[in-house]
Amino acid sequence: MKEKRRWLLFAVLVTLFWGVWGALIEIPEKGGFPATLGFSVWALTMIPCALVAMKRVNFALDRSRKQVLYGMLVGLTGAGGQLALFQALREGPAFIIFPLISLYPIITIILSSLLLRERTSLRGWIGIAIALLAIFCLSWSKPEGTEISGVLWIIFATLVFFAWGIQAFFMKKANNIMRAESIFTYMTFSAVIMIPLALGMTNWEQDINWSFSGPWLTAFIQVLNAIGALMLVYAIRYGKSIIVVPMTSLAPVITIILSLIIYAVFPGPVMFAGMVLAVIAIYLFAE
Repeated sequence: MKEKRRWLLFAVLVTLFWGVWGALIEIPEKGGFPATLGFSVWALTMIPCALVAMKRVNFALDRSRKQVLYGMLVGLTGAGGQLALFQALREGPAFIIFPLISLYPIITIILSSLLLRERTSLRGWIGIAIALLAIFCLSWSKPEGTEISGVLWIIFATLVFFAWGIQAFFMKKANNIMRAESIFTYMTFSAVIMIPLALGMTNWEQDINWSFSGPWLTAFIQVLNAIGALMLVYAIRYGKSIIVVPMTSLAPVITIILSLIIYAVFPGPVMFAGMVLAVIAIYLFAE
């Protein structure tokens, strides 16, 4: 496959893996396995993916001071954003939080355009604009008697918004000075060292499901997230982050389709509009 098309293959794989992951991830949580423990399991599932990736380069880890710095920045902004999201959802309404953080590609686009001088065609910019609108629609859920109070959730949601947008920017920067396999390894290390923080955020007084449908099912599901993250590193290596990030953020399209099949959950008009816009955006990206 021509290198200029490799990014598209990896971006599609990211969208598929994250879309399936999104449709299944709520199963263990609804079954009594907290999301914070799910984070811990996800961090552990990153390890075998990192080993497979490093085997491709004979375990030659890039480890200059600058490479370690960039690798850890990518990892900590991603994993830290995930933990901040847990706290935001504890404090505030999901129906506002998810549409807000879903627009994090805006940060990546701005930084990549200004600092990396990434450019695309008019068709690409139209695709980006449509994708951002689609992401917002796909993340929207109609509130049902939700009361909004406090401002702490706004702070945490804003942290997630900036952390994930900055992560993709640094991922592209890191790809310019180190191998994708090393970047993912540092992402794995960052996630693992944050496990104690996730455990500290867990409410241990609640009943926790320790059976197969708890940690083990979570591991099978979370490995999809881990593989998707690895594919994202490769997608950004070969493609422009201003295109890859908005495209891979359209994974909810797959999630909604699978949810329709598995749970018989029908999307509302806003989400359906988002699905249509997402298809249009993907078509424009695949120029």
